[in-house]
This record gives sequence, C-alpha cells and structure tokens, in this order.
Amino acid sequence: MLQIFLVTVPFFALIAAGYAAARGGLLPLAAIPGLNAFVLYFALPCMLFRFGARAPIGQLLDGGVAIVWSLAALTVVAATVALSRNPRIGWNDAAFGALVAAFPNTGFMGVPLLVAILGAAAAPTTIVTMAFDMVVTSSLCIALSRLDGADGQGAARALRQAMRGILYNPMPWSILLGVLASATQFTLPGPIDRTVAMLAEAASPVALFTIGAVLARSALLAREHRASAAVAAALGSAAGPSPTAARAQAPLVDVLPAVLIKLIVHPLLVWALAHAVRALGVPLGQTAMVTMVLAAALPSASNVSMLAERFGADNGRIARIILWTTVGAFFSFPLAARWVG
Repeated sequence: MLQIFLVTVPFFALIAAGYAAARGGLLPLAAIPGLNAFVLYFALPCMLFRFGARAPIGQLLDGGVAIVWSLAALTVVAATVALSRNPRIGWNDAAFGALVAAFPNTGFMGVPLLVAILGAAAAPTTIVTMAFDMVVTSSLCIALSRLDGADGQGAARALRQAMRGILYNPMPWSILLGVLASATQFTLPGPIDRTVAMLAEAASPVALFTIGAVLARSALLAREHRASAAVAAALGSAAGPSPTAARAQAPLVDVLPAVLIKLIVHPLLVWALAHAVRALGVPLGQTAMVTMVLAAALPSASNVSMLAERFGADNGRIARIILWTTVGAFFSFPLAARWVG
C-alpha cells in the first residue's frame, strides 16, 4: 500500500499545486485556457501517439477490452441518468452528470499514472478506453442532454455537433495515427521523433497542473456567479435573474450519488464484467483487466466541466462532482490498486 501511495502522491500533488496556484491568484484565470490548449493540442497527442506506436497492434484492437468497457460505460450512463432525474434535474443536467460518472480522467491523468503503476503494458488498454469514451460515451451523453428540447430534433443536432467536435479533437487522431504506426512499424525521422518526445514528456506534469487549475477556476467562477445573483436578488431587480447568473448550489443529494458511482460502482462493475466475459470464454488478459478497473477508479474527466458550460448544464454541480471525485480518488484509488493487484 505504501508503494502505491509513493507512486500516486506526486500525481495528486501536481493537481493540488495547480489548484493552489489558480485559487491564490498566482496563475491568472485567463492563462488556464492556454495551458489547456498546450496539453490538448500538443503535449497529450504526442504522448498518445508514442504509446500507441510502441504498443503491439493486437493490444490496441483487443475485443475483450472493448466489450467490457463499452458495457460498463453504457450501464453507468443509464443508471446515473435514471437515478439523477428529478424535479430539479432534467435531461441536460442528468446527462452531464452521467458523463462525469462514466468518463474517467484517462487522458490528462490516467495514461501516465497507470503506466507508472503497471508499466508500459497498461498504455494500450488505457488508450482503448479513452477512445471509446471520447467517441461514444461523450456523444451519447451530449445527445441525451438535448432531450429537454421541445422540437424533438435537439438530440440529433447535438449528436452531429458532438461528432464535429470529435473531428476537431486531436486526441482521437493521434490515437489513430499511433495505431497505424504500430500496424505498419513506421518510425518518425530522428529530429521529428525527438521533438515529439519532448512534447510527450511535458504532457503529464502540465496536464496534472492544469486539472487543478481548471477545478479552481470552476470553483471561483461559481462563487462569483452566486455572489452576483445574491446582489441582484438583494437589489430586487425587476428584470429577474441574469441569464448568466449561476443556479443555487446543487444539494448534496444531487452530487454524492454521481461521486459514489464514479469511484466505487464503476470500477466494481468493470471488475464484474471482466470476470463474466472471461467465464464466457472471451480472451482478456490479467494486465488488461487490472488496467480497466484502475482506469474506472480514476476521478472524473476535468474537461467535462467546460463541455457542460458550453451546453448550458449546471456547471456548478458538474464541477463539484469532478472536484469531489478528484479529492476522493486520492484515498480510493490506492485502495482500488491494492485490491485489484
């Protein structure tokens, strides 16, 4: 257990450093999108390409991994939506709550952390899970979020918008290029390979620092919006609440279930499904199974907060779920690693 903590503590320490820097004003909030863009468009794609290009093609096309992860993700989405919807939470908020419950932070945090714990053999499985969540899980939840629309075409439009977003997202393309490089045994020319390697080596620390900064930004903006709403209410504005005013802070009952599903139910479900498909004769290696369980035990993907804001969901609730899963994972993830290991 101590050995696992020694591996995980630096990762969470970098998240805490980013949070403290943004919360304390040392890192301007206006700089956070720049950090995020560096990770998303430069460092992380290079890291994913290198891991994919170095992995055996068979591990990147593992059918057992695809079956287990897809069944778990779809089950978590369905269960979270069913448990979340109430008079306060419509399809939009329920769908993004389901997305943070089903989509772990495999890109910014999972790939480097799981490789540090399990070795390079964990990378192919982690890449498969991330690709599924970016393409299928996120698109499904965005489509579900539009079911509150009155015209019945909202889900179809949202699905098309999500697919366009995937086309402009460099991470799926970097994974695809890595798979092609692995299949063809292609290697980059020396200077280009070294440039890609330098960017890839920057991905982990900058991505973790950025996670903390994004969480702090969400907390600060939510506080500012609530303060603005309180001032408007105190002044008795006849115009009513501002369109940009934040909603009241989501009650615990609307936050805690998604946190528990992400940190406890999701990894347990992946573990159970992995054993079930093995019993049915589907080939699934031990390393792949352990990697999937630990990927499911990761905190929620931090970029879902910005996605929820773009689609008009209750970003305060989503940010709280992400923050709580990140804090909770500091304790729960080493326990999951000890249990499954």
